[in-house]
Amino acid sequence: MSITRCRIVAGLTACGLTLSLAASPARAVDPALVAAAKKEGQFNWYTTLVVTQVVRPLAQAFEKKYGIKVNFVPAPWQETALRITNEGRANAIKADLFDGAPTFFPLNAAGLVDAYKPEAAKNFPDDMKEPNGLWTAHILQPATPAVNTDAVDKKDFPKTYEDLLQPKWKGKMGWTTSPSAAGPVGFIGNILLTMGKDKGMDYLRKLAAQKIANIPSNQRVVLDQAIAGQYPLVLSIYNYHAAISAAQGAPIEWLKLDPAVMHIGLFGLIKGSPNPNAARLFVEFALSDEGEQIQADAGYIPVSPNVQAKRPELKPGPGTYNARLITPEMYAQHEAEWLAIYKSLFE
Repeated sequence: MSITRCRIVAGLTACGLTLSLAASPARAVDPALVAAAKKEGQFNWYTTLVVTQVVRPLAQAFEKKYGIKVNFVPAPWQETALRITNEGRANAIKADLFDGAPTFFPLNAAGLVDAYKPEAAKNFPDDMKEPNGLWTAHILQPATPAVNTDAVDKKDFPKTYEDLLQPKWKGKMGWTTSPSAAGPVGFIGNILLTMGKDKGMDYLRKLAAQKIANIPSNQRVVLDQAIAGQYPLVLSIYNYHAAISAAQGAPIEWLKLDPAVMHIGLFGLIKGSPNPNAARLFVEFALSDEGEQIQADAGYIPVSPNVQAKRPELKPGPGTYNARLITPEMYAQHEAEWLAIYKSLFE
């Protein structure tokens, strides 16, 4: 079943996205790919992920396994997309690999994304990979609200989207300005798809009257500002980031409003890159059980049906919470409409 025909995704099973498929044995990597990758000896990864939490552990494990150098360039998705697009225009491509669904859209529009279907993702759910191989998901990214537990009593935690309209939250909420499925634009889409256009727009107008602060940075920075006490309640942060910080003693807790927005972290390859084989081998590694386990150990939510999340309650499913998956294609279909609503009501 296509995600665009789905309504609420309970446990990601209604759309053929169940992550409890029978485990399959590890797939052997093509020796020819390994040889070609080692001949290149390195590759360049333009990343939007948190370096200390997941980029460096993945890179170090890959380098140890194959002896191939990983050069990573961290930046927000807007900067990453612009850098690669400028490289393409100048016919001076340096990037081999990128990540992040928001990064994918401008690069694909510019014709810079190369197709590749990783063997390691053969048993991934269909909606976790683009049919032509333009992207493959490596982590699940539920976008939820979070509260500062020092500033908000547990009895006052919002339990529904309607609770966000309570007068006590006026001027007390914040969210990122990043236009993505895991930001305000995806939040708006989720409301419209859940409540219908008329009721959804009425809700969004009331929410806009709550004067949500627009924070010009990514979800991680927004969460950090909540932890620091600047905002008692923030919207559209990644729930696993909140869980990672809470485990380190931060006064933060993510909330299960029904349904949450489900986003994905993805990998894509750059067309005409200098080290295509090394980048492909890295994708195979990152999507393998070994690579997915590294991401799970870092607190992220793996896509592989063979690898469990470190904190199972973070993953949508029976007994946890409901989520609506917004794939890159679904987001692209509705982006103009949802973004226009954000600009007219919330900017």
